[in-house]
Amino acid sequence: MSKTLKIVLIVLGGIVGLGLLGYFVGLPYMMEQTKKASPEQTIAYNQLGLDLEVFYCRPSKKGRDVFAEEGLVPYGEVWRTGANEATTFETATNLNIQGEILPAGKYTLWTIPGENSWEIIFNEKMYDWGVGWGAKAAVEREHDALVVTAPAETTGQAVEMFTIEFQEMEELYLALKWDDTRVKIPISGE
Repeated sequence: MSKTLKIVLIVLGGIVGLGLLGYFVGLPYMMEQTKKASPEQTIAYNQLGLDLEVFYCRPSKKGRDVFAEEGLVPYGEVWRTGANEATTFETATNLNIQGEILPAGKYTLWTIPGENSWEIIFNEKMYDWGVGWGAKAAVEREHDALVVTAPAETTGQAVEMFTIEFQEMEELYLALKWDDTRVKIPISGE
């Protein structure tokens, strides 16, 4: 084997080794660091014959403009509805959401915020991370199972960490709250 070929193989081996080190050590470390800033949360609802669960990561406002044309989450663009991994929504039974049926199953939850209303997207595909290269939402819209629109309310009181919760009022709602915005999506059994 020639000396040049040995050098090339050593360099390629070093590059491959560094790449593997970055993937198996660096990537998990970076993911752990982002989890500190936006901790994981799982919420569940097990009443009225429903068995629901949402998994998401909770970013903080940190003095930033959140929902605005030039905000952290711009109007009119798909948002992963949280931070880090794509938010998931799971139901053990078929649901009625604004007169539309969402079959039992596990979905990723995406939104398109607007000033007065939001599109709520239940997508059948599971994604490793919520954004792709270029920091744009990684959702593939051809896998949408259900898309509904819900009004956005200004609450007058800022919520520091993004929050998803189930609220029972005159009916059951999936509520999304962050900064001074709240969106409530009515949910019932089929």
